[in-house]
Amino acid sequence: MNGNRSSWFGFESPPQRCLVVGVAGLLVSLAGAVFNAPQFFRSYLVAYLFAIGFPLGCLSLLMLHHLVGGNWGFVIQRLLEAGARTLPLMALLFLPIAVGAHELYLWARPEAVAADPLLQQKSLYLNLPFFYGRAVFYFAVWIVLGRLLSNWSVEQDHSGNADLTHRLQNLSGPGLVVYGLTVTFAMIDWVMSLEPHWNSTIYGMAFILSDALAALALVICVAAALFEQGRLARIAGADHFHDLGNLLLAFVMLWAYLGFSQFMIIWIENLKEEIPWYLHRTNGGWQIIALALVFFQFALPFVLLLSRAAKRRPRFLAGIASVVLIMRWVDLFWLVAPSFHTEGFYFHWLDLAALAGVGGVWAALFLRYIDAHSLVPLRDPRFAAPAHEAQRV
Repeated sequence: MNGNRSSWFGFESPPQRCLVVGVAGLLVSLAGAVFNAPQFFRSYLVAYLFAIGFPLGCLSLLMLHHLVGGNWGFVIQRLLEAGARTLPLMALLFLPIAVGAHELYLWARPEAVAADPLLQQKSLYLNLPFFYGRAVFYFAVWIVLGRLLSNWSVEQDHSGNADLTHRLQNLSGPGLVVYGLTVTFAMIDWVMSLEPHWNSTIYGMAFILSDALAALALVICVAAALFEQGRLARIAGADHFHDLGNLLLAFVMLWAYLGFSQFMIIWIENLKEEIPWYLHRTNGGWQIIALALVFFQFALPFVLLLSRAAKRRPRFLAGIASVVLIMRWVDLFWLVAPSFHTEGFYFHWLDLAALAGVGGVWAALFLRYIDAHSLVPLRDPRFAAPAHEAQRV
């Protein structure tokens, strides 16, 4: 056993530790499902949405980076690629949601559809065979995009073929369009249809932005940790973290703008079909969660990220990003749980068990992929780092 590493029940590496936590969380969650299956599926859905937001957000940021460039992107490019490569795992972890669709979705219950004219009108789209088919299509698109972007980048490390840069750029443009469409419909299927009488035209965009925000916060934390370890110290500097902090600030403001816009439009329209969605989330204790989101997901990060000095300190910036990450799970909990508990706030221990299970397993694979290749693209002609320094990372 390496004496330079601390041992944790015999597991030394972070991926091993995450895997232990993940497997334990999944086993505890499955045990809980035996006694309370409906709550298991609800808790699992929140945890799953939280976890899949990272690879999806990484995929979108990766394509954005290939389109716009910038040295900040090269510092986190391999982290984004590692996140995108975990999408096959998320496809596997989707199975409990597919199995529990009857428990989660009102439109999946024939007796509910028979008694509701509106659900009958939507049944051409909201039915289980089509629901499963769409999910397969979404994952196929995301996995192909993630694999191509990652494989071409790694191939360029070995071959130095500059044409691969153009290939990455040419794929990223239409890829972002396809990504936006598929994520929008996926979030309509998996989240918005929990309350099929309610709809929002910017719901998909809100999730696209939130996933990008969560993924950026995550890779900032990982990049800061690698910087502290010295593994990125020769490549990344205060300027890179300053740029990442500016991008995080932009996403925080956009998240707040979309959330407030949706709230104002629905509130001003005052339609009986739409108002109850917000009433369920601003009464019975849920309003405390809503206020916490306003303060910790927007106001506090916004104020702190205005400071130039804060954004140039990796550890401090990672602290801000950690708050954003925590509040992302709270945000998802606030979006999903009131659909089942309209009478007031409700929290179950399975919410944490499922989070540890899904999140731990995903984090284990993510960290393993980070170590699979060099931490930066070595031979991308757009990368301004000296070749000898990049080779040493």
